[in-house]
Order: sequence, then C-alpha cells, then structure tokens
Amino acid sequence: MSRVVHFEIHATDPARAVRFYTQLLGWEFHEWTGGEEYWLITTGPDDQPGINGGLLRRRGPAPADGQPVNAHVCTVDVASVDDVVARVSGAGGAVAVAKMPIPGVGWLAYLKDTEGNLVGVMQADPAAG
Repeated sequence: MSRVVHFEIHATDPARAVRFYTQLLGWEFHEWTGGEEYWLITTGPDDQPGINGGLLRRRGPAPADGQPVNAHVCTVDVASVDDVVARVSGAGGAVAVAKMPIPGVGWLAYLKDTEGNLVGVMQADPAAG
C-alpha cells in the first residue's frame, strides 16, 4: 500500500501564501536552494503524525470561484475549528464551507487560502454530530 509522504501548494503569489499559512496554522517555510522557486513547509514536529510539503509558484491560472474541487484537498488537524475559522479572514482567506459535524469523528470546515486553494481543518471530537 502506498502512503502520501509530501504535498504541494501552488501559489500565484508565494510570499502572500507563506504569510497566510504561517499566520493561520503556524507552519514554517524555508526557501529551497536547489535553483527553483520552491519553499519547503514544516507542519509540525517529526515525532507527531503528519507530513510536510512544499510551496511553488503556480504555472497556470488560479482556481475559479464557485468551481467544483479539481484537486486533492489536504485537511489539517487543529485544536479548534472555531478558532481557525475566526482567524481566516484576518490572514487573507475565507470560509468556503462552514463548520459541520462529522458524526463520531469531529468538526470539519473548508477554507480558501489567498491563492484560491481549498484546505480542510478538522478538530477531533467523537461526540460531534
């Protein structure tokens, strides 16, 4: 069985996207010195579940508003969906799908970043529903 080991975020304005994810989720970004415009993303400590990723300049048009999802959507484990949703507009993003219960699992919302990409935020709560 194959597992996801890395993700990438495509951004029209990489600096703006770095600010968004740093401010909203506390992720760390380090510019890669491999000759391309690429930033490595650290999402948390290596001894916790999760994966790290990368950010690069978008090579085509940004996703259009109101279009169906046309790519993978990563969902981030957060302590409080309400707290993240409350901060998303201050970071330059927006709520795409309001907080909803996933019975027996937790609370989920979908956000739109500054680049038009979707990102899910999930708060574990077996009592949700």
